[in-house]
Amino acid sequence: MQLTNLSQPSLKTQVRALFIIARKDWKVFWRYPLNAVSHVLQPIIWVTPVYFMGKAFSTNGQALGFAAYTGSGDYMSFILLGTALSNFVTTVFWGMGFALKQDMDSGVLESNWLAPISRLLILVGRTLASLLTTIITSMTMLAIASLLFGFKPTGNVIAAILAVIPMLIGLYGFGFAFAAIVLMMREANTMVDVSSFLVQGLSGANFPIKSLPSWLIPVSLALPVTYGFDAVRGFLLKTNTLLPLHIEIMVIIGTMFLMLWFGAWFFYRTERRIRTLGTLGQH
Repeated sequence: MQLTNLSQPSLKTQVRALFIIARKDWKVFWRYPLNAVSHVLQPIIWVTPVYFMGKAFSTNGQALGFAAYTGSGDYMSFILLGTALSNFVTTVFWGMGFALKQDMDSGVLESNWLAPISRLLILVGRTLASLLTTIITSMTMLAIASLLFGFKPTGNVIAAILAVIPMLIGLYGFGFAFAAIVLMMREANTMVDVSSFLVQGLSGANFPIKSLPSWLIPVSLALPVTYGFDAVRGFLLKTNTLLPLHIEIMVIIGTMFLMLWFGAWFFYRTERRIRTLGTLGQH
């Protein structure tokens, strides 16, 4: 079945649709408030063993081996910051890939896509509420973790936030491409878990990438998220960065545009093929 736009809506209509989708997801999330509790407590539970393991391997309270890699012995602030940033990676992957699969399983994907708005706009709308809840839960997680383990950012908070913004926008390019793969494979759970795990792991979310095997380091350096994590830590924790900070910012901004273009191109190319084959409604 060919799905075509009935008309070209105005920019105001497109933006209104975007926020209607986000508001719906916001209401659904807070209908189950234990979701927020889980999002706050689960990362703390995951990093607790790391805290005690780091203590066990420290010498006179100093993580000397870690400091040799990063220039800072504050391994918990390093890991907590990476955990908070990883939440956004997971949000984009789950918000696009899994939400698309949910619509396929419930049989509403085709009817939703009959709406005269951009398909990519629908995907973005499915992540806006998740991004807002992720900001709230991540800030709460950091506040609690700072009391339990110590979180001591001593650098430039504004510069770190400005570095995060293009990284998050670039992540949408990843999300668009990933949503296209979900359309082809008609499966999301395993793909989301594996993909988000690999991106987080290879980008050094919980450890310095210099500690990776030499053959994996080039793979990490090819991921734009790596430079986002590294720059934010450089600004906030004053760690040694892979590249000078101004160069990392240029890389983040450049790859933001590249990933958005590639993700949108790949998604629309895949969508046209799916519509041609008539397999959009299959799951």
